[in-house]
Amino acid sequence: MNIIRDIPYSTPQDNLRLMDAYLPSNPTGTLFFYAHGGGLEAGDKKDFDFPAEYLAGQGIAVVSINYRMYPDARFPDFLWDAAQALKYVCDRRKEFHADKIYVGGSSAGGFISMMLCFDPQYLARFGLSNGDIAGYFHDAGQPTAHFRVLKERGIDGRRVIVDETSALYHVGTLENYPPMRFIVSDEDMTNRLEQTMLILSTLRHFGHKNVDHVLMHSTHCAYIGKKDEQGESLFGKMILDFIRKQEE
Repeated sequence: MNIIRDIPYSTPQDNLRLMDAYLPSNPTGTLFFYAHGGGLEAGDKKDFDFPAEYLAGQGIAVVSINYRMYPDARFPDFLWDAAQALKYVCDRRKEFHADKIYVGGSSAGGFISMMLCFDPQYLARFGLSNGDIAGYFHDAGQPTAHFRVLKERGIDGRRVIVDETSALYHVGTLENYPPMRFIVSDEDMTNRLEQTMLILSTLRHFGHKNVDHVLMHSTHCAYIGKKDEQGESLFGKMILDFIRKQEE
C-alpha cells in the first residue's frame, strides 16, 4: 500500500484543505471517500488511519479529507470543501484507482456526507451529481440542522430544526438516490438515534428501498478505532460489507 499525506485539493492552497490517500497494492477499482467527525470544530483526517489501512489491504482505495472548521469556517464552507475534494478525486480517477466512488463520514462527517447526498447544490457547483457516486455510508450524522451550525446562528444546539441547513429538509426533492447505509448506536448522542430513525422513515415514505441501517450496541462512534476478534478494523469491515453488497 502507498500512503500519500497532505494532498492539497483547493486553489489557492492552504494548510486546511488537504487529503490523505491510501492506495492499495492490488486495487479493485473502488474508492471510499471519507470525512472525519469532531463537531465541525475538531478532528483530523488521520483519525481514519486504522480503517483506511484495512480497506486498502482489501483492495479499496481510500481518501480521507480535512476541511475548514469552526471557529474559522462558517456554514456551508465545510460542505463546499468536501464537494471540492470529491471533484479533485473524480478528475483523477485513474491515479486514485476510483472507477467507483463511495462517500461516507462519521458524526460531523456523517452530516457532511448526508448534505452532499440530499442537497444537490454542493456537488452541482463542481459539475458532479449523485450519478457520480456508487453509494453513501452515513455514520452517526445529524440529519437535522447541526448543533454547531445552530450555535453559529445564536440558537440553542439542542433545538431540533429542519431547514435548508439539514439533510432531512431535502429528502424527497430528488427522484432517486444511490444506495446508502446509516449507522447509529443505541447509546449514541442524545436524540441522535431518534433523528436517524426519522430520516430512515422519511426515505421509506418516499419509496426509497436501497437504504438500510445498522444499529450498534455502542456509544457515539466508539467503534471507529476498535479491533474485532481477529485484530482487524471493525469499522473498516462494516464499510467493506456495505461496498461488497452493492457490487454483488
